[in-house]
Amino acid sequence: MTPEETIEKFKLLGLSEQKAKETLKNSNVTKFLLAALNEVDLKKIPSGSGMLIYHLATKIKPQISHRLSFVCSYIVSGKLDSTLRVDAALGYLLSHVNDTDIDVPTFEESCGVGIIVTPEQVEQVVEKHMAKYKQELLEKRYRYNSGIIMQAVRSELPWADGKAIKNEVDVQILDLLGPKTEADLAPPPKAEKKSKVSDTAKKVKDDDKKVVVKPVKSESVVDVGGGASILELMKKLPFHSPGENYKSDGYIVTPDTKQLLEEHLKITSGKVRTRFPPEPNGILHIGHAKAININFGYAAAHNGICFLRYDDTNPEKEEEKFFIGIKDMVEWLGYTPYKITHSSDYFDQLYEWAVQLIKKDLAYVCHQKSEDIKGFNPPPSPWRNRPIEESLQLFEDMKNGKIDEGDATLRMKITLEEGKQDPVAYRIRFKPHHRTGNKWCIYPTYDYTHCLCDSIEHITHSLCTKEFQSRRSSYYWLCNALGIYCPVQWEYGRLNVNYTVVSKRKIAKLIDEGIVKDWDDPRLYTLTALRRRGVPPAAINAFCASLGVTGAIAAVDPAALDAATRDLLNVTAPRVMVILEPLKVKIINFPSEGPIAVNVPDFPNEPDKGSHKVVFSKVVYIEATDFKENPEKGYRRLTPTQSVGLRHAGYILKVSKLIKDDSGKLIEIECTAETTETAEKPKAFIHWVSEPISVEVRLYEPLFKHKNPEDPNEVPGGFLSDCREDTLKVVEAYADVSIRGAKIYDKFQFERIGFFSVDPDTSSNSIIFNRTVSLKEDTGK
Repeated sequence: MTPEETIEKFKLLGLSEQKAKETLKNSNVTKFLLAALNEVDLKKIPSGSGMLIYHLATKIKPQISHRLSFVCSYIVSGKLDSTLRVDAALGYLLSHVNDTDIDVPTFEESCGVGIIVTPEQVEQVVEKHMAKYKQELLEKRYRYNSGIIMQAVRSELPWADGKAIKNEVDVQILDLLGPKTEADLAPPPKAEKKSKVSDTAKKVKDDDKKVVVKPVKSESVVDVGGGASILELMKKLPFHSPGENYKSDGYIVTPDTKQLLEEHLKITSGKVRTRFPPEPNGILHIGHAKAININFGYAAAHNGICFLRYDDTNPEKEEEKFFIGIKDMVEWLGYTPYKITHSSDYFDQLYEWAVQLIKKDLAYVCHQKSEDIKGFNPPPSPWRNRPIEESLQLFEDMKNGKIDEGDATLRMKITLEEGKQDPVAYRIRFKPHHRTGNKWCIYPTYDYTHCLCDSIEHITHSLCTKEFQSRRSSYYWLCNALGIYCPVQWEYGRLNVNYTVVSKRKIAKLIDEGIVKDWDDPRLYTLTALRRRGVPPAAINAFCASLGVTGAIAAVDPAALDAATRDLLNVTAPRVMVILEPLKVKIINFPSEGPIAVNVPDFPNEPDKGSHKVVFSKVVYIEATDFKENPEKGYRRLTPTQSVGLRHAGYILKVSKLIKDDSGKLIEIECTAETTETAEKPKAFIHWVSEPISVEVRLYEPLFKHKNPEDPNEVPGGFLSDCREDTLKVVEAYADVSIRGAKIYDKFQFERIGFFSVDPDTSSNSIIFNRTVSLKEDTGK
């Protein structure tokens, strides 16, 4: 059948030509719709049934596609006469997916077959529920949400026509309230907007906040916009309920599915179970933060549990520091694993299952070299059909160390979605394992291990990034081939951040070249680096929540994370005064013989949140940039002819004398001071310190020049050539004495400068600060 003929056939159902053309683009709907059309005589179907058949084709899932003819017969006979009843039919069939025969009376009862709801019934039930909400209706009038009444009526009359319910509700509301008045038609008063810590998008410039996405199609990926928090976002996700795996698109149902799910529910008590399964061969980065939040957050939002499972199947690259670092970062983000497990915990079981696959002729030992089977069109293995007994013996030889590394692998007999055939399940590695020692010299691959460990731990939702979509078929195939519980795999788009690299190999190269100091260098986007820079974990979580959960790969500018960080620190980091470039100022008419104690609020806009004392004496230090001998137009701070106020002190300074060294460099200013009560109001107030302590301040700048430093089109010379020079400036600053007791990772806002965090290099003799993020303020103030 040509596309034109198919479109004409679709139009006979009642579709417009445009809708028919759009439908043709969806191969799944087209397949089911053509199958349905083969079951019916379009000339004899009741009016409106054509669109119900179309609705059926768009909603039916592959698991119950063999029931298409059965449902069509009910539509044609008029027994399923609404989308509501068709949806109920599909729901019933999904929940009885393993039944060989359909219990027709129960099916018809669940679909409301034969139930007629009269207009009189609708009127009576609407009257009943209108009476319940009458007082609220009279108070709110037409601003009342009538959907509440319609929902209540729908609950009582599930098979009533939705339009009939709405019309009756509208009529009875009009009868009660009368026609709309001018007050009813006026726009509602706008609610006062409250800023949210997580509302990062509004605080980032349009060019910076844009998320660049690459559209992807997936049946098992939802598209949910950002939330105010991870818990709020996770509650929006329309994933399956535990035990209802079969309702998920693409899930493979076998004769054992029903029994396996029943056993699964007994073990899990119906709780959501997720897992975060990192490889312990590197440090976690900002992209992992999204995965941590989705896996732990989804479990938390549904009162479930989440495992931290180390995927430790590659003994060559695993180090103890990575195990510790991963756990630390998960806990730093605020999550506690239900249990910490390792893929290696299950090595014995995994081996037994591999033997089972060979016995079922679903796996074989292959001698092709790794380089020969890379890519998407490798030559087929000449050993694919070798005798089962031969593969069993060879696999045992592999386990016993009788075959050299690289000379044999165990491969599974399956073709992945991407066309790759027979993925490797086991390979030989003569390396001791950090947990199992020298017990094994064969190790399972991700393709083999991932789904089986999920099954062992009875994971309900296997949440992973989009690149694993091509492994979904092998995931389901492998569990079903072994006759074990099969979880559901859901994919989401991974998070990429512009102007950085997160590859372990490339970060190691930056360290080797001396461009950054270590994995936690604040210029990187590893989680340890972000912690060291001072980014609060709650800001990272809010940032992840703001991105939502979609099937698209998101590329976000660092400004979005900076905005989330600024939002949080603005309400949590106390203010202190620190001078980065000190300029000495002597007050020649200081109003006291000795220093004065000045009370400075920790949060000027919320004085109830506490304060601290600073010293105010006749010698103060101001920022060198807060004085200009020859100012440009619009400069508002201290000049020879312009006064300036001292924040919190209550005094205004006027220049009396400039003191310079032999080279003409300004080294000191003598000023007079007048109280703010008597002096003319200055154009600006500046921060200052007096009798300060010396601190080291590290000012970090972005590491890369281009948005995509790994893209050869943007950076032909490679990512190392894209590194900026002078991305770290270290200054000896003066700080008020209140900061003396600061502890590692304590966070402050240096007034008028930015947010800073105490660095781990801090000692009893030296306090070191890292700039976390600057303030978004006019530096001329």
